[in-house]
Amino acid sequence: MIGVLAGVAGMATTLVLHGIEHVAFHYSFGSLLDGVSDSSLLRRALAPTIGGALAGAGWWLLRRRTAVPGLGDLIHGHRPIPRTTLSLDAGLQVLVVGSGASLGREGAPRQLSAAMGDAGTSRWTLTARDREILLACAAGAGLGAVYSVPLGGALFAAQIMLNSWHPRVLGTALITSSLAVAVAAPVTHDATPLPWPDPSLSYLLLVVAVLLAPLAVAVGSAFTTLMHRATPAQLITSWRLIPAIAGAGLLIGIGSHYWPELPGNGKSILTVTLNSELTLAGAAAILILKPLLTAVYLRAGAVGGMLTPALATGAALGSLLAIAANTGLGWSVSVPAVSLICAAGVLAITQRAPLWAALFVWELARPPWWLLVVFAVAAWSAYGLHRLRHRHSHDDSSQPHQSAP
Repeated sequence: MIGVLAGVAGMATTLVLHGIEHVAFHYSFGSLLDGVSDSSLLRRALAPTIGGALAGAGWWLLRRRTAVPGLGDLIHGHRPIPRTTLSLDAGLQVLVVGSGASLGREGAPRQLSAAMGDAGTSRWTLTARDREILLACAAGAGLGAVYSVPLGGALFAAQIMLNSWHPRVLGTALITSSLAVAVAAPVTHDATPLPWPDPSLSYLLLVVAVLLAPLAVAVGSAFTTLMHRATPAQLITSWRLIPAIAGAGLLIGIGSHYWPELPGNGKSILTVTLNSELTLAGAAAILILKPLLTAVYLRAGAVGGMLTPALATGAALGSLLAIAANTGLGWSVSVPAVSLICAAGVLAITQRAPLWAALFVWELARPPWWLLVVFAVAAWSAYGLHRLRHRHSHDDSSQPHQSAP
């Protein structure tokens, strides 16, 4: 039941998101990137501004009446699920992302899946641990449904939501995520989210994955720190949500005049990096602007996912390095492969889950299977280096300071 309901939640959020994108940028066919590229400059600016104002008004009305707790706190704290509140909050996330906000869309299906799963199992006699496992798996299955990544959704529930490798957890996660992807298939068509161009590849990419780990650590750590500082200590509940989120939308609308890949959760950026359509200047600009605009939305009081913005930032880093090596040094480096290598490394830092990061990146594009090994090396190298650096800084800070003689 959890898997089926999560699939319905993923299907519903996907349909609503695409509907909002089509209305906001006035297009009928193609991707969000196509819609933004073909729309007028005025619409590019107005769509995220109006969408942000509407979402801000919705959050103001919602938050002034009730608290909106975090999903992880609800699941692990064994607290009652406020289904209506979570569902309304998820709908506002879809609205703001569909109108062009620089936030991930995966938060909404996770919340809606948990709310629907709780409603479907509330009359059952479940232990607290059973309920925790089922709701965490519902959240992972919602993620799997919208991106058509059954393994990624299952591992998200087991490794990130529950931090467990127990067979009962893994089995439940795999069943629920697989069912959710199958149920949502009439809408998602079980299609690979990212187009893999099948370029010429070399096993030397394993060496590249290790060499790029320090840069992935630097960008991933900077992204995490920036998002942490941008997130308010408490959810903003005043009317200022309306002009603040509308202002963030205006900023991304202005940016889309120069870089139409900026609006949305980051899939447009991932698409152009895999198609090798970015220039050196464009990759550098996106590497800086994507996390900054995401932080602006968080500071304004908006709520959304961080997975795809982090992925897009890592992919922009990889494109920048690969294009620089090809044009400046005359090398012949695969831009798509290096982009996903850096994306896996950055995601491993931001989510503290290298195995999941490697699998999720591979499943999004489904390149040759052996690239999963490359992504795993990239993710574990970056994560290991991050842990080593953190341990050394902790040891240095714990040393007693000696006064000068």
